[in-house]
Formats: sequence, C-alpha cells, structure tokens
Amino acid sequence: MNPLLTWSLIAVLGGLGAVARFVVDRAVATRVARSFPYGTLTVNLTGAFALGFVSALTLGHTTALLVGTGFIGAYTTFSTWMFETHRLAEERQFVPALANVVVSSALGVAAALLGSWLAGVLQ
Repeated sequence: MNPLLTWSLIAVLGGLGAVARFVVDRAVATRVARSFPYGTLTVNLTGAFALGFVSALTLGHTTALLVGTGFIGAYTTFSTWMFETHRLAEERQFVPALANVVVSSALGVAAALLGSWLAGVLQ
C-alpha cells in the first residue's frame, strides 16, 4: 500500500478512535456520576481487549498498523488515565487513585489476554 495512503488512513482511523473514546467515556460518566474515572477505565479495558484480539489475529502488517495504531491507539488513553489518577491524588483521594492504577493495570492485562484468547478460539 502507498505510504501516503497508509498514513492518511491511520489519521482517519485515529480520528474515529478519538471520537469513539469520547462517546464511550461520556456515556459511562453520565450513567455513573462519581469522582472515580469509570469512563476512562471502560475505554482502556475495552481497548486492551480489542488490542489483544487484533494482535492475535493473522493480519498483515499494514492492517495491524491501521487498526492497532490508528483506531485502538487513539481510542485508548494513557495520558487521561494518569491525569485522572493525579487529580484523585491531589484531591487526597489516595485509595481511589491507587485503585485506579492497580485495577486498570491488572484488568487491562486480563482484558488483553482475554481478547487474544478469544481471537485464537475464533480462528
């Protein structure tokens, strides 16, 4: 595939991933109005699952790049996760801040493994 087309598609898929992140985050946050960032947790866990799934598929390099880097990379958000954890700590909500790191990390790895396992079963 033409490199210019590849990078253009990554940009478009990245934009779609960012919009999807916003929609999912807002949908969760409006239903679960708490100081804990459940929206970001949901986005990152579903993104970890999706990346595990896509990574286990036998995709070509370009397709994996488009989906994994373009869409899922823009959908998930490390920076927001850390910002929200920092905000919780600044507000002296140390248990929720620590829980955000531990739960996100542990469940993120589990979600990626589950996605990988499911892709293996379906192939």
